[in-house]
Amino acid sequence: MLKTLKKIVLGAGVGMFLLSCQSSDENIVNVYTHRHYEADQQLFDKFSEQTGIKVNVVSASADELIQKLELEGAGSPADVLITVDAGRLYRAEDKDLLQEISSDVLESNIPEKYRSPSGKWFGLTYRARILAYSKDRVNPEELSTYEDLADPKWKGRVLTRSSENIYNQSLLASILLANGEENASQWAKNVLGNMPRSPKGNDRDQVKAVAAGEGDVAIVNTYYIGIMLNDSNAEERKAAEQVGIFFPNQDGRGTHVNISGAGVTKHAPHKENAIKLIEFLSEAEAQGILANINFEYPVNPAVDHSELLKSWGDFKADEINLAQLGAKNKDAVIIFDRVGWK
Repeated sequence: MLKTLKKIVLGAGVGMFLLSCQSSDENIVNVYTHRHYEADQQLFDKFSEQTGIKVNVVSASADELIQKLELEGAGSPADVLITVDAGRLYRAEDKDLLQEISSDVLESNIPEKYRSPSGKWFGLTYRARILAYSKDRVNPEELSTYEDLADPKWKGRVLTRSSENIYNQSLLASILLANGEENASQWAKNVLGNMPRSPKGNDRDQVKAVAAGEGDVAIVNTYYIGIMLNDSNAEERKAAEQVGIFFPNQDGRGTHVNISGAGVTKHAPHKENAIKLIEFLSEAEAQGILANINFEYPVNPAVDHSELLKSWGDFKADEINLAQLGAKNKDAVIIFDRVGWK
């Protein structure tokens, strides 16, 4: 913990030194981002070309960036925080690190369920948390809901990440909201009991494990499948080709989805530029780039999905406002700890 704090303090100091050399009146916008995709840099460059506003980027993990903002306080050079998962955006909002903004452009381009009710963060893309199943060993007719993964028929067959992962925390939060604490706890306990190994690795690792026969069905985000299918590494492509895509809960509340999103930091020295950047990222051209390069779903309903995502078919998504996932995050973590889901 001490090493992590030292790393954050050092990073904060370096970032402030580099960015404080620039006047707050300059035509710039300083972005703290957890996202690390080629598409994002393309969009930052395009934004600069169109507006003349230079985009300075500081990259780190979401938790590091949130702690960095806390440490910097009112002296932070950051204008925009970009991260993934509504749980993390809610966390930043709850720590009073983001400010409310009003934008007709954002309200028009981004459906209400993908933005904070307080106007402090806005979704940029969304991804579905689906079931990737072995095409050789699973008949898709066996699959139905997230809840069904707790059934004994899946003993030794379910693969997923650890409970420390925010994606699983938000999934459990959605189940908690839908079914109540007692049922959510029982679900977590039973799914843990249906795993052939201790939960570990990222979503790609779950897909590879299914391909290797370590399990039959994995809980993963859609865009990982897209990235793997288009990877330059033949082994990644081969693993992804061996799994099918199933959208759970189509006869009920719909498949759990989550977002990547952005907010204007509380002490943003270039607030107007920050708003312009987020508005730019919500427009059709930028949304199309995000959708086609990263295999994510655009939040802007006017933008078409990529051909790969279209090939997976349309699906019904859970309609809850994603801020509720953040509000239930602590409860989800407590349940995971209680049942021993490491």
